Amino acid sequence: MKKYDFIIVGAGPSGIFTAFELLKNEKNLKILMIEKGRSIKKRICPKRTNHSCVNCVPCNITTGFSGAGAFSDGKLSINEHGEVGGNLIDYLGKKEFGEILKYTDDIYINFGADQKVYGLERNGESELIRKRAIECNLKLIESGVRHLGTEKAFEIYTKLQEYLTEKGVEILFETPVTEFIIEENIAKGVETKDSKYYADKIVVSAGREGCSWLNHMCSKNKIKTESGVVDIGVRVECDSTITQKVDEVSYESKLINYTKTFDDKVRTFCWNPRGEVSEERYDKNLALANGHSYKDEKLKTHNTNLALLVSKKFTEPFKTPIEYGRHIARLANMLSGGKVLVQTYGDFKRGRRTTQQRLDRNNTQPTLKDAVAGDLSLVLPYRIMLDIKETIEALDHLMPGFAGDGTLIYGVEVKFYSNKIKLSKNFETSIKNLYALGDGAGITRGLMQASMNGVAFARNLKSN
Repeated sequence: MKKYDFIIVGAGPSGIFTAFELLKNEKNLKILMIEKGRSIKKRICPKRTNHSCVNCVPCNITTGFSGAGAFSDGKLSINEHGEVGGNLIDYLGKKEFGEILKYTDDIYINFGADQKVYGLERNGESELIRKRAIECNLKLIESGVRHLGTEKAFEIYTKLQEYLTEKGVEILFETPVTEFIIEENIAKGVETKDSKYYADKIVVSAGREGCSWLNHMCSKNKIKTESGVVDIGVRVECDSTITQKVDEVSYESKLINYTKTFDDKVRTFCWNPRGEVSEERYDKNLALANGHSYKDEKLKTHNTNLALLVSKKFTEPFKTPIEYGRHIARLANMLSGGKVLVQTYGDFKRGRRTTQQRLDRNNTQPTLKDAVAGDLSLVLPYRIMLDIKETIEALDHLMPGFAGDGTLIYGVEVKFYSNKIKLSKNFETSIKNLYALGDGAGITRGLMQASMNGVAFARNLKSN
């Protein structure tokens, strides 16, 4: 029986940076990484060339080395206050959070990330945008963004995969974990379809795509959790000239609107200047909206897209927020024949279905070519619809034209976060020697904090 020092379940950012930092501290560690998706060079989405999803199993956008967020666009949020991308600062404290942020950012730079950071300059233009955001009752979060770009992220993570394998990390691809091996409340290893693997410590970094599986494993093994958050919303696409002034200042603005009617929190997310709306698949056949953009000028479009997400945290007795989000996504897929729905904002606010004929003559043409014209009012709950409408209208004051009839909204976009796993300060679950990190554990919601989580975990082990 071969035994390892560490088994890392999931090859997303938190798993990658766990292995990276562990090896820095001790070069002779035996590390096994198990990933249900494919290696970085085999993560090829046919839809990006033929504009038609062929239902790859597992989905090459959401699974594989580097995870979902890195492969779709790759944005690193640089915010030393921990306001963007998760609540890792609650585990680390401000000082350690800031130090690990800089350290992790430097690793990305060393592996080829662009040194330019958007959104940190203070000048007349940025102050004007800040002033206008306040006038619109929008909260503008001060945060830098280092944009990797879809193609550049591929290069960076290719180098990271090669680095880990050169250092002796054994990686099993296309190998889903089916069970945890637990004896007397102590984690001993994991099972796959064909084998059992044992290690002193098991680190689960399943990511957002793996949250449903992880919830099931927590329930099955009586791992303590609490109800988490699900983000439900739409992806909005408009002509890039509408957002140009804001894009030039911050590239990806982090804006929060507390809606007039319900006081619900709606946030902008994954803002892609001159980018493309894309489709991602969860649970094999659940089509959701997403977006990405390229660094290469020749690959850019004339449109900008961003997500508007309504954060919902439920109270007792409801305990399945992920299933709630999945149910809404299924409704959209039911109406569209398994595709993403698209509707003009003019039709959305008038409560009528967008027809293909009206879409064909629309000023803004969809970059997601196989999106199906439809009616999101048949999918989204009234409260979420009104939250989105009020936020689009608020953003229109900041960026005139954003609420124009020709603006497109795609549905639905859902960010699945695990029922938050109850963890110690060193990220250990209620099962000894079983640790959980990243988006799947409910700690992070973005590429940078997920990467930092891996570093923080490895350092914490060394200090203890």
